[in-house]
Amino acid sequence: MATVEINEKSGNVFGLTGNARFRRELWWRIPLHIILIIGAGLMLLPFIWMFATSFKPPTEVVAWPPTFIPQSPTLENYGKVFELMPFARYFFNSLVVTIVCMITICITSSLAGYIFAIFRFPLRNFFFIIILATAIVPFETYMIPLYLLMKDLKSINSYQGIMAPYFIMSFGIFFMRQNYIAFLPEELLDAARIDGAGEWKIYWRIVLPLSSSALAALAIYAFINVWAAFIWPLLVVNTSDLKTIELALAGFQTAYTVEYGPLMAGSVISLLPILLIFILLRRQIIESVAMTGMK
Repeated sequence: MATVEINEKSGNVFGLTGNARFRRELWWRIPLHIILIIGAGLMLLPFIWMFATSFKPPTEVVAWPPTFIPQSPTLENYGKVFELMPFARYFFNSLVVTIVCMITICITSSLAGYIFAIFRFPLRNFFFIIILATAIVPFETYMIPLYLLMKDLKSINSYQGIMAPYFIMSFGIFFMRQNYIAFLPEELLDAARIDGAGEWKIYWRIVLPLSSSALAALAIYAFINVWAAFIWPLLVVNTSDLKTIELALAGFQTAYTVEYGPLMAGSVISLLPILLIFILLRRQIIESVAMTGMK
């Protein structure tokens, strides 16, 4: 009868050497990576097509069968983006609104998350559930009352009117609360209190630096949500000088024609800030993912 030798040092109970185990794992790792690569390629395909179309002349854009790689690449579409409308102004409007809302969301989410995670007060869980419940309410159900409120506050067609719905994010509060519960040691906060630090000093000097990775992830999420907003700016903006970039992209589509070349070029430009913010915060994102396995 065959016996299985146990290697006490390596913990190998099946008698497999390191090379054998590697070959055994390779058989299922290779198909898995192939599937993941194919899935990633399918998800990237629309963006690659958008980027390629932005360099196509009008004849190639509507050609059939379509060509993936531009045969006669041109920068004409990028020039048209700024010729057909004040695209730079719209880009600036979106950038101002998005950066202000992103910073505000990070501050309000981290502050509220810290309060709900650390402090004990009456009806704490009730208020937190109410905040979570607002996340499942579609924006379309309360955008009219919000519009009437902005009208009473004389904030229609203004930067503050565009920013109003994006100062607080219920998901951000939930995300930061869970992060503080999982990774913020209360012993550290108690030590700071013993040393005489006030709650605001603890929050600014201890809590925020320790939550930089989570705040980076939240910043990217908030940036994408505010940058891609369309319905609310469409409601509150009445003049051309306050339009955002999403409204500008809609301007390339008319009742009878669609300027596909400039539309794709404008879409590529609109993606640049999102890619930039991700590149700048990628280190914090990686640290946040790595910390999820720590106890």
